[in-house]
Amino acid sequence: MLEARGLHMRFGDLVVLEDITLGFPEGRLSGIMGPNGAGKTTCFNVLTGRYKPVRGSITLRGEDITGLAPHAIARKGVSRSFQLMNLFNEFSAEENVLVALPDMRRRGFDMLSRRGSDATVRGRARQALDRVGLADKADMPARDLSYGERRALEIAVALATEPSVLFLDEPTSGLGTDGTERLAELIGRLKGQLTMVMIEHDMAFLFGLADRIAVIHWGQVIAQGTPEELRRNPWVENSNLGKLR
Repeated sequence: MLEARGLHMRFGDLVVLEDITLGFPEGRLSGIMGPNGAGKTTCFNVLTGRYKPVRGSITLRGEDITGLAPHAIARKGVSRSFQLMNLFNEFSAEENVLVALPDMRRRGFDMLSRRGSDATVRGRARQALDRVGLADKADMPARDLSYGERRALEIAVALATEPSVLFLDEPTSGLGTDGTERLAELIGRLKGQLTMVMIEHDMAFLFGLADRIAVIHWGQVIAQGTPEELRRNPWVENSNLGKLR
């Protein structure tokens, strides 16, 4: 579905990514792990168009998308969440999702007009909320949702763009045990419905969900494999990353 070959990224004299080659199979959940500062989020930013790589290529279903702007890549079916949530706190959960719907974006985001009240459009928004378990919170302002519900809403917003590839950047960040368990159930339900790529610091969470995982350290891929294969990897086993919590 999505493939990166030989990605290199630097900021001035600082090399952040060096010869990154990764493949993300269709319908699978792929994980990316590594210590802080390893280059994981930069890799996400390159793959989703926020940064243009110095060299290397990115293909989506065989089409070269290297260097395209984020909105152009999003239109091709790539969506993402962020480590720091991006929600409109004054808007309801449903209105946050409405903003992201392709039909609303084509019409100029006029949410409060007849377009925003269109039954078909609102039905799509409710479907996205239902997929993440927030259908009963549709009318609640985003600011009044719990932290875990806000995380789920951000995923609903990403799903509203009708992506074929969904990037999740540290989705458990800030969540307690209960919130993490609910998020694991949500992502488990989405598995197989679309291609997902996830950065995650909670290794137990990642190993319990991912089909394959790549380990990035010092801007390079140093190991790849299934969770079981990585559990036996000497470098992972001897590092703090191997201490699953």
